[in-house]
Amino acid sequence: MTDRITLTGISARGRHGVLDWEKQLGQPFVADVVLEVDLARPGESDDLAHTVNYAAVAAEVVEVLAGEPLDLIEAVAERVARRALAYPLVEAVEVTVHKPDAPVGVPFTDVSVHVRRERDTPVVVALGANLGDVQETLEAAVRAVGDLEGVRVDTVSPLVETDPVGGPEQPAYLNAVLLAHTRLAPHRLLASLHRIEAAHGRTRETRWGARTLDLDLIQYGDPDAGTDVVSDDPELLLPHPRAAERAFVLTPWLRADPDARLRVAPGEVADVARLLAATDADGVRPGPEWSATW
Repeated sequence: MTDRITLTGISARGRHGVLDWEKQLGQPFVADVVLEVDLARPGESDDLAHTVNYAAVAAEVVEVLAGEPLDLIEAVAERVARRALAYPLVEAVEVTVHKPDAPVGVPFTDVSVHVRRERDTPVVVALGANLGDVQETLEAAVRAVGDLEGVRVDTVSPLVETDPVGGPEQPAYLNAVLLAHTRLAPHRLLASLHRIEAAHGRTRETRWGARTLDLDLIQYGDPDAGTDVVSDDPELLLPHPRAAERAFVLTPWLRADPDARLRVAPGEVADVARLLAATDADGVRPGPEWSATW
């Protein structure tokens, strides 16, 4: 990522330090923040929703600088970085915190700490295909996802074979789910998945039709921690609006993570096991063994 938004010289009076007088009297603190954000999309759309509101970030930085007293500016920098990474479009952040009046004991100009932190968000991706050499395609897709810069595949479920649901007459599917962690913002990850689909000949002419490869972003973030992204943007629907009803997603997901959870409504998170128990899974059965090991 080479695109950046830079905020320089954000200042506030804070009470950070290990000495009693620092906690009581306070002193000036200054922060510089560099946000790594994909700026191509907002550059084309001119839409604030496609970028990071840097005024909001600046206000949060001031809250940290002027807020709860901490002993170390290292801790101040860590809290600023955490606040910045709470914005889903921020993929990485660099934070420099300056303490120009620090009690150093010798003549000096400035003292500062600098940290860099990257997003590391859990994601769930569903895979499916029913045309061509299906298993070979799915194995190649798993490798391609793992090869994406900023993505680390953690677990891949066993394969399941699934009868088609809706659409024209077509062959049975093989489906699986992979669990990963990513630095990529949601829309960048989804665009990368679409490129992998296209590389395997995926087209979208017929809804519910046969396909060489389908990669769906099911969930981005941790719903129990409240860090999952909820989006009704037609280009980025999160969590996947039909995942809770799809046995061919829930079955392999549960086998990959017996404790899996999915947001099903605002303020409501459900066990995937409970969702699967309420779903018709008659058309889903064990598939072949993977040829590869993950």
